[in-house]
Amino acid sequence: MTPTGRMIRATLVGTALFMAVGCTTMYRNHGYAPTDDQLAEVLVGIDTRDTVADVVGPPTASGVTDGGDFFYVQSRFRLYGPLEPKEIDREVVAIRFDAEGIVSNVERFGLENGNVVPLSRRVTQDNVRDTTFLRQLFGSIGRFNAGDFLGDG
Repeated sequence: MTPTGRMIRATLVGTALFMAVGCTTMYRNHGYAPTDDQLAEVLVGIDTRDTVADVVGPPTASGVTDGGDFFYVQSRFRLYGPLEPKEIDREVVAIRFDAEGIVSNVERFGLENGNVVPLSRRVTQDNVRDTTFLRQLFGSIGRFNAGDFLGDG
């Protein structure tokens, strides 16, 4: 083989190798979401913002008001050659607090077909959520005590 043929062959092999490596799928992870084991240590109705930050770590983001809820966001992107990166997985952990700063709910959301769906949820329930306003209003008819309105005078 002539030196020019070797050079052309080496150039072709190098270009093919470069294109094959350039089109390899790569993955990139962003953010942090606590594991289920870490979240199991967070007790609804007991833990506060400080104890959650100690157990799980500081949040990726917090609520818009001072002392708001904690949000942990973790995303995974697929990069393929010159194409735009595509988000293939997202997990959001929301730890919600009541007015006193006590944990009221722990939720984990995922990304399924571009839609955010709840994966797990721990909620302290109250009886008001399942009752409409009108049912609450008319449900108290007949339960009044005249002594409550007149006082003990």
